[in-house]
Amino acid sequence: MKKYVFSFGNGAADGDGTMKDLLGGKGAGLAEMSRAGIPVPPGFTISTEVCNIYFQNNNRVPEEIHQQILEALAKLESQIGKRLGDPENPLLVSVRSGAKFSMPGMMDTILNLGLNDETVEGLARRSGNPRFAYDSYRRFIQMFGEVALNIDMAKFDQIFERRKHKVGARLDTQLSAEDLKAIIGQFQSLVQKETKAPFPQDTGVQLAMARDAVFRSWWNPKAVYYRKMEKIPDEIGTAASVQAMVFGNMGETSATGVGFTRDPATGEKKFYGEFLINAQGEDVVAGIRTPQPISELEKVMPEAYAQLREITTRLEHHYRDMQDFEFTIEENKLYMLQTRNAKRTGPAAVRVAVDMVEEGMIDKREAVLRVQPQQLDQLLHPVFEPKSLQQLTLLATGIDASPGAAVGRAAFTADDAVEMSKSGPVVLVRKETTPDDIHGMDVAKGILTAVGGKSSHAAVVARGMGRPCIVGAGAININEKARQFTVSSGGKTWTVKEGDWISMDGSSAQVYLGQAKTTLPDPKSGYFAKLMAWADEFRGKFGVRANADIPRDAKVARLYGAEGIALCRTEHMFFAEDRIPHMQAMILARDEKSRKNALKKLLPMQRRDFAGLFEAMDGLPVIIRTLDPPLHEFLPKREDLMVDLARLSYAGAKVKKEMSAKYGIPVAELKKKLPELLRRVEELHEFNPMLGHRGCRLGITYPEITEMQARAIFEAAVQVKKKGVEVIPEVMIPLAGSAKEIEHQKNIIVRVAGEVLSKAGLADLHYLVGTMIEIPRAALTADKIAETAEFFSFGTNDLTQTTMGLSRDDYTKFSKEYENLKIFKADPFAAIDQEGVGKLIEMAIQLGRKSRPDLEIGICGEHGGEPSSVEFCYRAGMNYVSCSPYRVPIARLAAAQAAIAGDKSEMTRTA
Repeated sequence: MKKYVFSFGNGAADGDGTMKDLLGGKGAGLAEMSRAGIPVPPGFTISTEVCNIYFQNNNRVPEEIHQQILEALAKLESQIGKRLGDPENPLLVSVRSGAKFSMPGMMDTILNLGLNDETVEGLARRSGNPRFAYDSYRRFIQMFGEVALNIDMAKFDQIFERRKHKVGARLDTQLSAEDLKAIIGQFQSLVQKETKAPFPQDTGVQLAMARDAVFRSWWNPKAVYYRKMEKIPDEIGTAASVQAMVFGNMGETSATGVGFTRDPATGEKKFYGEFLINAQGEDVVAGIRTPQPISELEKVMPEAYAQLREITTRLEHHYRDMQDFEFTIEENKLYMLQTRNAKRTGPAAVRVAVDMVEEGMIDKREAVLRVQPQQLDQLLHPVFEPKSLQQLTLLATGIDASPGAAVGRAAFTADDAVEMSKSGPVVLVRKETTPDDIHGMDVAKGILTAVGGKSSHAAVVARGMGRPCIVGAGAININEKARQFTVSSGGKTWTVKEGDWISMDGSSAQVYLGQAKTTLPDPKSGYFAKLMAWADEFRGKFGVRANADIPRDAKVARLYGAEGIALCRTEHMFFAEDRIPHMQAMILARDEKSRKNALKKLLPMQRRDFAGLFEAMDGLPVIIRTLDPPLHEFLPKREDLMVDLARLSYAGAKVKKEMSAKYGIPVAELKKKLPELLRRVEELHEFNPMLGHRGCRLGITYPEITEMQARAIFEAAVQVKKKGVEVIPEVMIPLAGSAKEIEHQKNIIVRVAGEVLSKAGLADLHYLVGTMIEIPRAALTADKIAETAEFFSFGTNDLTQTTMGLSRDDYTKFSKEYENLKIFKADPFAAIDQEGVGKLIEMAIQLGRKSRPDLEIGICGEHGGEPSSVEFCYRAGMNYVSCSPYRVPIARLAAAQAAIAGDKSEMTRTA
């Protein structure tokens, strides 16, 4: 029979570190450490395949697989010399989830399984420590009750806190054995009440129920949300590792902790972590107690600390990556419970990758592949302007868990954060976060907790998400019920209520009352610049350009490494206050002469805009798209006009003055001009403007618009060229579906260019005229279009709408259902639909290059900054991608990774 259960421990293992698909990250790490002779408590891993079989088999594990589990359990009992359920010498185990990809805190764990009313007494006798035995039992009932029996954890917590209050205990460790026995009795009563059955005493039943509960946790809401957020496939399932317990809660010679071989927030090469004496692992990650820094362990348990340093250094060199590890010390003996490649912030990812190259651990190619493109966004996190902080009140200082500055309104629950984020930025403020808060953490700009350390849930998840985070801010006293927190210092008390603005700096761990101003860091220095230089080496000739409409955006684009502008939307320039009246005059004109007069006034303004772009991009190509949107977008809304026209007959002087300013019509002419304006708006009204009178159709109907824009482009080119600046203009015709449309518009552009350039003595200035491919017919007839067009630029936003029959604006109304049912692999407006839209793109590229082999091809929709779409564009044979200026670094790295993957594929094919 196929093997589904894999044992590990005592220097041997059935699996190894390469088997993450089957054993999950945790199971693979345990197997690899066992093989390396590292002290790992023995156990066995039930594979991810069993998880999927469990759900396919009506939430049941088949008997033949259950028998494999029992055989692995018998092997474990033999290794340990203890038996599960033995009242004299009981074996206790943990049951932990572990998928291929790390999902910190999203699935379930149960510790101390194997305890019941008999075995707890045996544990007490054998350990000679009744308090330890009862503490372990109450923890087991609590965890099993929540995970396997679905009892609200808060009900257990209330019982526990009531007992602490009754006996005056501030810390859990101050409760006596008798106190814990009383709590166990109350916990069992709670289980009876909630489930109508006693707490299960059969340890075999406990193990089966815990295993099944871990599998079910794969589909709990927080795990589903996290997978969606991190783009982790649903079908991979989780493994379940069953491992002999070692105890960090046996007294002052025992401890538990978590750590990293480098700082996961900054990437600095320093031993980093936290521990608690006389505790179990969940106490550290749950943030229930604020732990001690791992450096303190050297003072209290020097031998265990030295061994921990030696083992974790070996692990980092073995895996050639920063490690995230968990350990327990039982009566001065060290055990490793987990190692895995660590989650880290964007800045840490970049620094670790660069440092490891310089340490000779990895090469530049691997360094480029190590950093996820989306993580670069975090390196461009805003930082506070120091002067703005001087005007704010410093409320508290906590522990720096994840860097970056965040400004937002205080929200005290995850649900409130989601709701408040719809109207502006929020900072999630919690005593401590739990995995159930994941949706609130996702929308928050920053996360602030009153308790917890650098390894708490809030810290680990925030770093993975790239959110600024401060934990352990003990000065803040949170009242979740009242939706506020207070801070008292120096005889003063400040109260921060829901909706109040706070500013937090995840690097300095300081929290301020009020709104600080932020600024962006320099992207051309340090580790970031070095990694991006390596990325550009591997990217080769595949270009990254930017979408920019004004010189300021063009300068930002160059700062972030853009190699040109692939989309300048000229219509955005017409909405400026000094231009809209002339644009409206052109639209309202009833004859060509009047239109041309209005366009003459716009010409110098457009020329000035284009000149600014050419100067900013000195020597790099600038693609300028001719007018695209329908004309009614430049006029007042029909509904507003109808309302104001109805009000005009009884409006007073003040209201008429407001109308005059609103429409740019003198008060005396409102009565005559408003109805004319309404008539023109109604004439231009369209039932489906997206497919209506727009794009090249406007230029064909009103060729004088195209003529004015072409003249502005080439006059600006001449003006800038004569200053000694290199100019590479490219003119793009939008929404073309046939070669004849492009021929019509290109003839105008070429004629105007010839006139302007010949007059200036620059007839040899090189320029291109191309088109956007954004409707299916253009893609299907790309061979014909390429006979006229000198470049293609895929406008994937409109191409997605027209290919899929989806409105980008209306899709959001039902997108959640489509995502839940997995109808689309991803939001098609966020990542290119490669099965449908992608096939059209590939077809258009092949047809276009058939007619014009040197055809320049790129993409200018926002898909150009999304990593999977960049990889697709590279494979499809494009020359470049383009995106917003701030996403240029992401596209550069994604392009480098696509090029490296392409090289590997080519090597495989050749071999």
